[in-house]
Amino acid sequence: MLSAGAVTAARARRRHRLRVLAFMSPWLVGFSLFFAYPLAATVYFSFFRYNLFQLTPVGLANYKFLFKDPYAWTAIKNTLWLVVVMVPLRVLFGLGLAQLLSKIKRGGNILRSIFYLPFLIPPVAATVAFVFVVNPGTGPINGLFAKVGIHLPDWFNDPTWTKPGLTLLALWGIGDVMIILLAALLDVPKALYEAAAIDGANAWQQFRQITLPTISPVLMFSAVTGVIQTLQYFTQAMVAAHVSQGNADQAGTTTAPGYPDGASLTFPQTLYNEGFQQFNMGYACVLALVLFAVAMFFTLILLRRFHAFGDDD
Repeated sequence: MLSAGAVTAARARRRHRLRVLAFMSPWLVGFSLFFAYPLAATVYFSFFRYNLFQLTPVGLANYKFLFKDPYAWTAIKNTLWLVVVMVPLRVLFGLGLAQLLSKIKRGGNILRSIFYLPFLIPPVAATVAFVFVVNPGTGPINGLFAKVGIHLPDWFNDPTWTKPGLTLLALWGIGDVMIILLAALLDVPKALYEAAAIDGANAWQQFRQITLPTISPVLMFSAVTGVIQTLQYFTQAMVAAHVSQGNADQAGTTTAPGYPDGASLTFPQTLYNEGFQQFNMGYACVLALVLFAVAMFFTLILLRRFHAFGDDD
């Protein structure tokens, strides 16, 4: 038989557990409703042919079709290209701008505002403006370079240059990455630089041994969020393709994504096309699961790499 003290201790532990659950309940409810249930439903519907009206079991047919779908593989290649090229360039370019702005004494606030403004423009408006600006026929950028004998490519009508054009568009709207890295750079203690200078460290050694290790958590955040955003890259690629081919969608009309020749086709566009234009919801669920798995894979790889980088320093 338990003593009175043991019973009291057991009741105290039970009250503590209930108190912890009460404090965690908002997160648990949100996690269940907005993550666990949608994920379970996506897995469930992936085994069916589902057009929003009829549910037909097909087993692994949707998964097998993924390996034979040429549009899906084109979208995967394009999206991985953007992840491998666009994300590092955005982080490096944002870090370079932030480093430059952190050294400017006069006019720094004005330059920060100028560099940050493109990020505030809505994605659709920014993409439309950018496509018109670099248009070889009517845009001023290609015209100015042509006057000095430099002929720029037809960015969004040439399959070879479409993804580099989207990368330039992403670099134009670099304000989000720049402002986060600038805040991190300004937070590095000045005493560390002064001590390193006394020890004879040059600018590169200070940047390598002090700046990078100190801001590595912010670099990791920028890289991880950049990968996730790029894996979900949809609006800019879709709008650039439509504007460059002179298309304007109207009610009741649909156009195949990926102009020109599939060069701007991204994985989220394929998912959207299958689910909400072709109404192949079961196959769209398979694509959504693939997107989730790839995002988790890249996130874990980046976390391990940055953790190892931090341990080395």
